[in-house]
Amino acid sequence: MNRAPLGIFARTFRRRSPERVAAAVSDAGYHLVQLNLNSFGVPTVPDERVLAGLDLARVAAAFADRGIEIWGVSLTYNMIDPDRARRRSTTADACRFLGRIPELGARFATICTGTCDATDMWRAHPGNAAPSAWQDLRDSLGELLPAARSAGLRLGVEPEAANVIADAHAARQLLDELGRDAELAGIVLDPANLISVATAPCQERILTEAFELLGPHIVCMHAKDVVSSGYAAAGLGLLDYELIVELRARLSRPVPVIVQDATEDDSVRVRELLESLVAAQQSA
Repeated sequence: MNRAPLGIFARTFRRRSPERVAAAVSDAGYHLVQLNLNSFGVPTVPDERVLAGLDLARVAAAFADRGIEIWGVSLTYNMIDPDRARRRSTTADACRFLGRIPELGARFATICTGTCDATDMWRAHPGNAAPSAWQDLRDSLGELLPAARSAGLRLGVEPEAANVIADAHAARQLLDELGRDAELAGIVLDPANLISVATAPCQERILTEAFELLGPHIVCMHAKDVVSSGYAAAGLGLLDYELIVELRARLSRPVPVIVQDATEDDSVRVRELLESLVAAQQSA
């Protein structure tokens, strides 16, 4: 796909073992994944006890044996959780897990910049725009970034409308504030996170601006679609994927595209759709 692979969230194919997950990914025609340990029944951010019992070499081998690259690993938890004790505990678990992610052969760990909502890390909260929320994010990053550096990894930061990093401008601000530490972060850009049903008619302006602001820092793209009830698989909603493929082609280097929010039964259609759009763009 424009000299960079097309992948899928491994959790699209929930199974009892990593070997079965890898087999399902391969059968759908994908050769790259964003891995969440919960795809085979392990917590996304395992605690110290669970982590000690994990055979990550086995997990890595399960995907490698099928010719599948693990691009990145989900390290998603609420980084500004208003329950401070829980936040400190999970951040400590995340730092320990970062130290072992290289055993999976991944180069990135993707994070959730968080919300002040205490029960749902994907639900917006008015407090997300407060300076205190931004400081809480910076405090959590202050622990995760050194752990990522020690592990030789980069953190994938994804703008999400319901989180502190809600849009491309907030992501740009964070990168600027990080200074030299920005080399430890990369942007995971999901166009669907930047568009709503109301703003869909303006998506060319919004998405073009996002690519211009973040282009050199984009390390991956997610592919899902915007519908009235939230999100759906790519091609089933309001996003202009011809525009998105064109904007991606303008980047200075190819980045992988990872399919999200597709059902298992629909995963082949989405792959074929994206492959055909890229082929058309390249031949235009």
